[in-house]
Amino acid sequence: MNLTLHEIGRAVHATNDFEKYKDLKINKLEFDSRKIESGDVFLPLKGEHDGHDFIKKAFLQGALVTLTQYPLSEEHPFLQVADTKVALQWLAHYYLKKENPDVISITGSNGKTTTKDMTAAVLATHYRTYKTQGNNNNEIGLPYTILSMPEDTEKLVLEMGMDRPGDIVFLSELANPKIALITLIGESHLEFFGTRKEIARGKMGITAGLKRENVLVAPADPIIDEFIPEGQKIVRFGKTGADLYITKLTEHKEDLTFETNFFGKSITIPVPGKFNANNAMLAAYVGKLEGVPEERIHQALSSVQLTKNRTEWLKSINGADILSDVYNANPTAMRLILETFQAIERNSGGRKVVVLADMLELGEQSAELHASISAVVQNEKLDKIFLYGPMMKNLAEKLPEALYFTSFDELSQAVQEFIREDDQILIKGSNGMGLAKLVEILTTKKASLL
Repeated sequence: MNLTLHEIGRAVHATNDFEKYKDLKINKLEFDSRKIESGDVFLPLKGEHDGHDFIKKAFLQGALVTLTQYPLSEEHPFLQVADTKVALQWLAHYYLKKENPDVISITGSNGKTTTKDMTAAVLATHYRTYKTQGNNNNEIGLPYTILSMPEDTEKLVLEMGMDRPGDIVFLSELANPKIALITLIGESHLEFFGTRKEIARGKMGITAGLKRENVLVAPADPIIDEFIPEGQKIVRFGKTGADLYITKLTEHKEDLTFETNFFGKSITIPVPGKFNANNAMLAAYVGKLEGVPEERIHQALSSVQLTKNRTEWLKSINGADILSDVYNANPTAMRLILETFQAIERNSGGRKVVVLADMLELGEQSAELHASISAVVQNEKLDKIFLYGPMMKNLAEKLPEALYFTSFDELSQAVQEFIREDDQILIKGSNGMGLAKLVEILTTKKASLL
């Protein structure tokens, strides 16, 4: 991190006399004391535990300086601030202005992490590129990402998450993107937003830090129309006739090939799901905007590697194919993955099995939205449906042929006993429902399989 102790003190508006300390170059910033190395700055945050309790440990591990909300002894250098989280955000904003990479910000109800990974892969073929690591996409994770980028970064791809109204506005104003991208307006977080219209309002907060002459790439979904700022340059995608759209799509079990109205050749990506064609199309478009040659865009997407626990094929212990999509779930994403799974050709002699768990944070509409999934279920293409969780009871009432469970252990045992070597099994649900554990059991534990 290209910052010195005095520079940090000024950027975070430290209230103590930090100029008396020697002005040393800082290595990096960490708020997890276990990651501290020699020359780091420790930033204690208040959460489930108070990071101030680990200041001593951080210095023992080699921290050069710590931020703190309380006065400390003069044994080690410290920067006293009113609020360490706010100080983190101030410092990130300062560092971003100093290094001045082009920022590409990405949000959406579904697909933002995958689109982030694909966009970064495309840009990295032509520029020094850094991206959000894992799921660091909130008011702490995004500043941490900025402060973690190498000092020679030219393109910074930032994922922006949203839990409450105003979240995206804050992140956009901190990051000041050159390009802002919205993948989808879905039903995530209806519990906190109430309606899809309010979700659209929240996602459109990404324009808060975007200059009107810089481009917003957004779905051709009329729900956002009233929230587009006057004079905003915007490119719409999705529907035929929009600025960007897919002209041809061929799905396979482990990949898909598509063509667009703006790219010169077909693109093949090593992930299933027609929804991922849109994500890759957006990454390709950002690459074209930023001057990446088409051949490099094509090569990057053909070998892209996605953040773990997104849509991926795995092998169970007994040889069955598992399509795992257990990081998160909302009705749009669940409908799309079901459509993809049902369209895939069966293994020879094998069956198609679906395991679906609750979609969380849907608020008052949760029962109705769970039941609505029945509209895309094609019984003739599925051999067994397992449903798990209190809200999935609403879907079970629409699908009398499904097996419904309220106990994870009973679900796990039933799935293990049912699946066979040549089967394909889709596992989908919100992260909080623990289906990642089922995937782990099926892929790493010896089980009594028929």
